[in-house]
Amino acid sequence: MTAGWRKFVLTVHLTSSLGWLGAVVAYVAVGIAAGANREPQTVRAAWIAMDLMGWSVIVPLALAALVTGLVISLGTPWGLFRHYWVLISLALTLLATVILILHMPSVSTTAAVARAADSSQLAQLGGDLGHAVGGLVVLLLVTVLNVYKPQGLTPYGWRKQQEARARTTERQSMTPEGSLTKGSLTR
Repeated sequence: MTAGWRKFVLTVHLTSSLGWLGAVVAYVAVGIAAGANREPQTVRAAWIAMDLMGWSVIVPLALAALVTGLVISLGTPWGLFRHYWVLISLALTLLATVILILHMPSVSTTAAVARAADSSQLAQLGGDLGHAVGGLVVLLLVTVLNVYKPQGLTPYGWRKQQEARARTTERQSMTPEGSLTKGSLTR
């Protein structure tokens, strides 16, 4: 991947990832309003807003973060399978995206109920905090992993690192004329 494309994909990845995180924070705030408030109009509006936010903002940002994360990992030296932090980030992002997509139909169903419900039914709806707060924790963990990049190579990453070191050592043992120096392997 060229430097220009890498920077473009990285920009899209950071924008979508941080947008996803921010949208989930907003979703949690609206979910708190739905759960803490018994005013029928507030509960109805909160569920309609959560449905709209989920499908129109959070799901597209989650998919964009997942796809651009894969592109970055496959197109840069970090690689997809070389470092544990990359694999863990991918697994957590994939898990959060799948749970989000599986959970959103229930949000849509509850929003449809909220549109038609009377005041007593709306008071029983509450908020949608469990999935949202859990997703927020996962996204914060992924963010920490991607900022701190803890050390730890996978067996594949260790093997690739050793192969690269061997190639570097072999190149350094060559003289400018291309012949091997004393003590190095001959061909």
